[in-house]
Amino acid sequence: MIFLDTSAIYAMADRADPHHHRAVELFRHALEAGEDVLVHSYILIEAAALLQSRLSLASALRFLREASAFHLHWIGPHEHQQAVTLLEQRRRRDLSLVDCASFGVMQEYKVEKAIAFDPDFEREGFTLYGTPSPSAG
Repeated sequence: MIFLDTSAIYAMADRADPHHHRAVELFRHALEAGEDVLVHSYILIEAAALLQSRLSLASALRFLREASAFHLHWIGPHEHQQAVTLLEQRRRRDLSLVDCASFGVMQEYKVEKAIAFDPDFEREGFTLYGTPSPSAG
C-alpha cells in the first residue's frame, strides 16, 4: 500500500505542473505493481478544492469520482486531534494540518511510502515512492 498526497494528485491533473510527467509515471508504476492507494478524507477535500480553484470544477469532480478506486480512510475526531497535536509540536508554519493527518494515517496503516512532492514526508521518516531506500545505496 502507498499513500497518495495532494501534491501528486494536483501534479497529475495539471499538465503545466513541473512534476506532471513524474507524477503520472509514479502513479502508473504503482498501479502496475498492484499497490493499493491510500488517501484520507482531508486529502479529498484539499485536492478537490485545489483542483477546482486552479483548474476547473470538472477537474475536481473527475478526481472525486475516480477517488472511489482508492482505499479511503475517513478522519475521525481522535485522529483530527492527533493531527492538531502534531502540528502544535512541530511549530512550523509551512506544515499543514492535512500533512499531519497524513502522517498519522500512514502510521496507522503502516505505510512507509508516499507518492508526493512534499519534503515533509521525508522529514517525518517516510520514503517518497520511486526514490531509492537508504539501505539500497
